Order: sequence, then C-alpha cells, then structure tokens
Amino acid sequence: MNKAPVSTYLKLVCVALFWGGTFIAGRLVAKEIPHMIAAFIRFAVASVLLLLLAWRLEGGLPKLSRQQMHATFALGATGIFLYNLCFFAALENMPAGRTALFVALNPIVTALALALLFGERLSKIRWLGIMIAFAGAAVVITRGDLMGAVHDLSQSLGKGELFMLTAICGWAAYTIIGRHALKGLSPIAATTYASLWGLLLLGLGAVLELPRFEPARMSWQVLASLVYLGAFGTVIGFVWYYEGVKSIGPSRTAVFNNLVPVFGISLGALILGEPILPSMIVGGLLVIAGVTLTNKT
Repeated sequence: MNKAPVSTYLKLVCVALFWGGTFIAGRLVAKEIPHMIAAFIRFAVASVLLLLLAWRLEGGLPKLSRQQMHATFALGATGIFLYNLCFFAALENMPAGRTALFVALNPIVTALALALLFGERLSKIRWLGIMIAFAGAAVVITRGDLMGAVHDLSQSLGKGELFMLTAICGWAAYTIIGRHALKGLSPIAATTYASLWGLLLLGLGAVLELPRFEPARMSWQVLASLVYLGAFGTVIGFVWYYEGVKSIGPSRTAVFNNLVPVFGISLGALILGEPILPSMIVGGLLVIAGVTLTNKT
C-alpha cells in the first residue's frame, strides 16, 4: 500500500482551518446583511467555481435522471438552503466559537438518524460514543451548569442554539440523502447540482429580504467574508477533502473534522475576541471523544 504524501495531510489540516474559519466569516456577515441574501451570495460564488471545476475535471455536468433530479433537489433543500439559513441565523445570535462546537455533532446526529430511521445497527461502542458526545454538547449548551438548566432550560437553549441544532439536522439529512439516493453521479456533479438547486431556493428567499437589505453595510470585510465562504469554505474545502478520501480513505479523512471546532474556537478568540469558557473546552473534548468512538467501525 502506497504511503500518502505529506501534502495530503497538510491539505486536510487546511480544510479543517477553512471550515473553522467559516464561523468567523459567517459571524461577520450575519450581523450586517439578511441571512438568505448572505447565503445566496455565498453560493453564487461557490456555484460559479463548481461549474468551472466540473467543466475542467469532468467535461461538464451529466444529464440527470428523474430520480437524480429529485435527489439533488433534496440535497439543495437540506444541505444548502436549510443548513445555511440556520447557520447564519445561529451566528447572528451566538458567538462563532460556541457555534463551531455544535457542528461537531453532525456525525453523531447522522449516525443516530440512520439507526432510528433506517435500522442501521450500531455497536455498543458507537452507542457509548453517541452518549458521550451528547453529554459534551449538554455541557457546552448549559455552559457547565447542568442542574441549573434542568430548572430553566430557556436560560441555556436560546435562539442561536435552536437554529444550530436545526442546521445540524439539515446536514444529517443531506448526508443520508447523498449516501442512499445518489447513484451514478460523481461528488463534484452531485455537489454542483445541489448548490444550483440551493441557489435557486435561496434566490427566491433573498427577493423577499431585499426591502431589508442596506447596500451601505456591504463593507470590504463583509464582501471578503462572503468570497471566503464561497471559495475556501465551500469549493476548495470540498475538493481537498475528497482528495483526502481518495488518498487515505473516508474514515481516516473524517478524523480531521475534529479539528474544525478547535480552529473555530481559536479563530473566534483571536479575531473576534470571544472568550474561551472552561465549559467549551470540557464539553468540546467530550464531543470529540464521542465522535471518535462513533466513527469506529
């Protein structure tokens, strides 16, 4: 078996860095412009780059069957439209580092949904991982005050937390649809079609938000953040991640996802001056430990 080049691992670390940075960029954008307009611009950038990528690497996009059309629309509705709408709404109400910790639950919610909805069997060790990860999430959500949250859940579970939990459910649906419903499409083609469907849905929503849009709030920081979200957070991250999957396999590549909340918290502290709470560290470590156990086959 050939040893993967060092550049593969460096790229996967960069992917985690890019994805951690999306929470800082999203936080900057979410406070300035309406969410669907922000998501529309993000995926306008991403869709153009994905179309160029599909043309360069695969000679363009294949024609879709009816089943593939339905599947890619479902991908766009869940992983692009719903996820990004809730992503920006969460970041308007919650610090970037705290939001990044929530996204670490993605594989946990996906595994749980597969078990409950599709009867996929989970080993005892994976169930243990799920419980540990949810315990860590509870520590993060309640800021370490688990008993206080029992008496007054509304103090811990605000709008930002609810939006991010909904976003995670949307991404779990995207993952499951991609695993079970897409056949005969490459990852680039599936992602490009999903982005185009999502862009259409976001465009319809963005029209409704135009009366609230203030062009004067489109500072260079907001514009740079939107380009970053579309180019680095979506397209480059996607390409390098799948290079890793091809080179070292999906399980070993998925381990690098655990770095996303680490970078999210660190960048939130460095760039936005957000505090790093002890509950974030303890809860984050529990979530990462739980995800690692759940990913064991």
